Amino acid sequence: MTRASTIDFGRKKQGELFGSGPLRPANIIRNKFPTFKNGSNGIIIKLPDNPEIPSLKEAVAKETADLLDKHQRLSVRELTMKFEKGFNTATLLSNEVKWRHAALLERDILLKNLKSVLESLRSRVAGKNRDEIEESLSMVDILAVQLSRREDELFQQKAEVTKIAASLKLASEDAKRIVDEERANAQLEIENAKGAVQRVQLALKEQENVSQRTGKQDVDELKEEVQEARRVKMLHCPSKAMDIENEIQVLRDQLAEKSSDSVHILKELELHRRFEENDLPLYVLEGLETLGSMLHIVVRDNASVDFSNFSIQWFRIQPEGSKKEIISGATKPVYAPEPHDVGRYIEAEIKFGGHTSIAKTAGPVDPAAGLADYVEALMRNPETNYNVVVLQVNGVAQPANSLHVLCIGRLRMRLARGKAVLAKEFYSSLMQLCGVRGGGDAAPQAIFWQPRKELSFVLGFETTRERNSALMLARRFAMDCNVSDRAQGWLLHLVDVVLLRIGDCQIPDQFSWLDIRRSSLLAQGTKLPDHSED
Repeated sequence: MTRASTIDFGRKKQGELFGSGPLRPANIIRNKFPTFKNGSNGIIIKLPDNPEIPSLKEAVAKETADLLDKHQRLSVRELTMKFEKGFNTATLLSNEVKWRHAALLERDILLKNLKSVLESLRSRVAGKNRDEIEESLSMVDILAVQLSRREDELFQQKAEVTKIAASLKLASEDAKRIVDEERANAQLEIENAKGAVQRVQLALKEQENVSQRTGKQDVDELKEEVQEARRVKMLHCPSKAMDIENEIQVLRDQLAEKSSDSVHILKELELHRRFEENDLPLYVLEGLETLGSMLHIVVRDNASVDFSNFSIQWFRIQPEGSKKEIISGATKPVYAPEPHDVGRYIEAEIKFGGHTSIAKTAGPVDPAAGLADYVEALMRNPETNYNVVVLQVNGVAQPANSLHVLCIGRLRMRLARGKAVLAKEFYSSLMQLCGVRGGGDAAPQAIFWQPRKELSFVLGFETTRERNSALMLARRFAMDCNVSDRAQGWLLHLVDVVLLRIGDCQIPDQFSWLDIRRSSLLAQGTKLPDHSED
């Protein structure tokens, strides 16, 4: 066997020995054997090959550094993909190391076979061929040494690759765990978001239902308001209004009757007290002790007395201190209280034949119901108009058949008939205004107005409420203009001679006022509404 194989090897050419055969499978990592040459002093020098490719260790280290550098700025998904990619790369490298290790084992066998073949050839040849075989044997020895070193490096690389693969595997598992946690958190957030969306949808649906119910309720309320407005409109028809006025008048009459009974009881108590003191008055005051009424002086025993020869003077007395204040011009047996008398006692002093008698109210004058609120409401307007009739001009009686308008503004008062202005004057200390002193039944509804010295009016109002509100409103506006009461005799200090010229005047009743309005509208050319159907 050995000889035959030797003979067979001897028959082959030298090019076939080194160009083909068992040397080709050994070159797995490199494309060819390294090139060597004999240097000086018998040193073998390895010639430089083509530019070397970076080693496996450097590539893995670079890849790891890149992964660590990008770890902070990569998302979890990208990080997972990078880790999986690195893990796959490490697996491939590990397999490649295994393949290289297998190739090294195969190289050792091949080199041993090659060395044995060369040694057998060296013993059979001589001369130049023997030298070449010797050189080949030395090169095989050097290659074996290099392969052993390469094998050690591969073992080290294998250990490092294994370590890197383990760390990458651990990092991949951590990344998967982080991804699972993030996925769970994202799922939880998605569920929470879905719940929030459902709650918002429910709230919107509920809001829509509420708005629909509210809109329906608003429509119902609007219908009710329309029905109420129609009812109020029907109530404001002339016939309905007249019925309401009649009811109000009945209530007023009942209230007046109750007030009269109360005043009568107070007077009886006062008489009883004076009877015990043996001081019975000869005269008493009859009438409601309230604003808008009329007070009359009568004899206690109901005897008929002519007061034309009597000297009469009315006073107002403070509830506390009993301070008397004379009422200028009030010298007749009747007196209509003014707004200035509210809260004070009214006293009449009667003198006849050297004797003086006193008649006093049982209590302070009561205010009219709702008058203060009515005046406060009028104060918000820049001016207020009143329908009046002129009873006297400069003491001369006038026919009460024409309607006039008295305008009380913040700065002045004006009396006009249609477009014709009879008097217009600013508030000043020369202007005088008060209720009529005496004047018969006209006193509770009439005022005396003297805008300047040479001109004066006695004006009649429709109701006592309008008369008293006009007095209070003018007084308030005059005070706002810094016109004091005492400086001008406002409501209080008037010239007696002027007041004495005011005789008994008659105020038109309710139906006469309607006739006066109708006549004034016809005179102005205004078409009257037809209420025949009402």
